[in-house]
Amino acid sequence: MAFTLSGDDAIQEISPTSIPEPYWVAISTSAAKMIGLELNADGFPQNEVWLQVLAGNQLLAGTHHFSNPIATVYSGHQFGVWAGQLGDGRAILLGDIAGQELQLKGAGKTRYSRMGDGRAVLRSSIREFLCSEAMHALGIPTSRGLSVVGSDLPVFRETMETAAVCARLAPSFVRVGHFEHFASLQNTARLKELADLLIREHYPECSTNKNPHLALFESICARSAKLVAQWQAVGFCHGVLNSDNISALGLTIDYGPFGFLDHFQIDHICNHSDQGGRYAYHRQPQIMHWNMACLASAFIPLLAMNHADEEAQELLRNALGQFSAFYTQSWQALFRAKLGLSTAQDSDIELIERLLQAMHDSRVDFTNLFRGLSQLKTTSPVESITLRDQFIDRPLINQWFADYLVRLQSEASNDIVRTQRMNDVNPKYILRNYLAQHAIEKAQQKDFSEIAKLLKILEHPYAEQYENSEYAAAPPLDLAAVEVSCSS
Repeated sequence: MAFTLSGDDAIQEISPTSIPEPYWVAISTSAAKMIGLELNADGFPQNEVWLQVLAGNQLLAGTHHFSNPIATVYSGHQFGVWAGQLGDGRAILLGDIAGQELQLKGAGKTRYSRMGDGRAVLRSSIREFLCSEAMHALGIPTSRGLSVVGSDLPVFRETMETAAVCARLAPSFVRVGHFEHFASLQNTARLKELADLLIREHYPECSTNKNPHLALFESICARSAKLVAQWQAVGFCHGVLNSDNISALGLTIDYGPFGFLDHFQIDHICNHSDQGGRYAYHRQPQIMHWNMACLASAFIPLLAMNHADEEAQELLRNALGQFSAFYTQSWQALFRAKLGLSTAQDSDIELIERLLQAMHDSRVDFTNLFRGLSQLKTTSPVESITLRDQFIDRPLINQWFADYLVRLQSEASNDIVRTQRMNDVNPKYILRNYLAQHAIEKAQQKDFSEIAKLLKILEHPYAEQYENSEYAAAPPLDLAAVEVSCSS
């Protein structure tokens, strides 16, 4: 539902800044259907006014409540350091449609733009659009990418590029940073208003708890822990897990310098601005826990309304302590499923960790290795397993496969059933950086066909799609190190 906090200390009422001569770049049929937006035979809205609306050039009043767009204020920690007031510096919330908030990213300056121009470029908009829809198809909670509208308006980042507006959808764009902002101002009334809004609209089960605000914190922790476990299971690196980029609904939001793992590296850093590796792949669970600690600090005044300050802190500390258990349970279940294990044994974690270490040592392709494991037969001789060729230490991987086959046999695993189960959780297709880059380069020449094709493939990541198998390939050596930055 739409963000309902009002007042100068919470929002800025502001209309998007128009862009000249907008044109369609891409639209998601799935996202459009979710909000009841009818498309024509070319795959774009039948009502041509939507091009102007999603470009930020025109407001659509009436039943969609788009007559009072806003930007919201929040604060947060960036790279572990308190950054103070931030806010929607280039995103403007148009309003509510079919239970989703519709937000335009790249829609111009707001009060919170600081030194920025309020714009997004075509490159970054395509990446966010494609990845939002790819993550949704993978079954991972995320904001949705509705559309990308382009313009030849020049925008300077590292080089001169052109502008674009990405329309995105979510049940709510409330972040950890919203709570941090009001807590930093010691504005308990606003904190309570925000927490009660979330409970009423998105966490109704918390309303019957004897301590609704504590229950809300526990629920946000649980969702966030499960989310980061899902990221780890598909090899997704967010890139900038600042507290202001963390959804209070447990959604993946703010796609910037993200990347899916190709050749597995446990400490992979997808953001070349992250020189210290704070947001490396293996640190994502730890950092999400750290962000939940920031949220816990912001919740202290809420609990202190009914408890002594020390008791409030203790309650939140205990609740925060459950994060690791939530994460561990989710991670173990996901990786057992990736290996096709239908039961749980104490030795499973060692088996999983040994495989990941071997993959790291040999830089094995993360997605293709797990997809390939589904083809094994429980009676296969180790010597016949061609996947071994991807590993440097042959004796070590031989032993791992031998132990894995024994583990499958211990639960009388049915090869046909297991293959299907594994293919349902191990994607064949992910948004690899080199594929996104190829689509971007064609789009920069006004050819948007590759975006449309890639979107269709990514909408069915677990299907074989034999005709598109080249899109499942690891990147060629000369394209294996596509770098992305915060401007992405």
